[in-house]
Amino acid sequence: QVKLVESGGGLVQAGDSLRLSCEASEGARSFNMYNVGWFRQAPGKEREFVSAIKWTGTIPYYDLNVKDRFTISKDNEKNTVYLQMDNLLPEDTAVYYCAAKQGTWFPRMADKYDFWGQGTQVTVSS
Repeated sequence: QVKLVESGGGLVQAGDSLRLSCEASEGARSFNMYNVGWFRQAPGKEREFVSAIKWTGTIPYYDLNVKDRFTISKDNEKNTVYLQMDNLLPEDTAVYYCAAKQGTWFPRMADKYDFWGQGTQVTVSS
């Protein structure tokens, strides 16, 4: 069992940056073995894949819409995954969720993750 807590969301203007954190609390001892993904859900839309990283912290995945603006990283010593978001756009406005999965893994498929955080709101004004 892993409990995930997201933080770092907020209200910013277009072009600004934010860094989201996803910290494992309960079950943190094994977090270094988990693959982690970031997803987002805007009002009236389905949850969509944003980025993910292999448990080793060495292989990232990105949606094409964020590939040149977002950077994912994993600090296994701190049991935390970060999502650095630069040059934010109004269309990035959503609740951002992190999720974790151990073992066989399909990074872009939300229903394949086992544990989810509660989400953090990101709002980008134009």
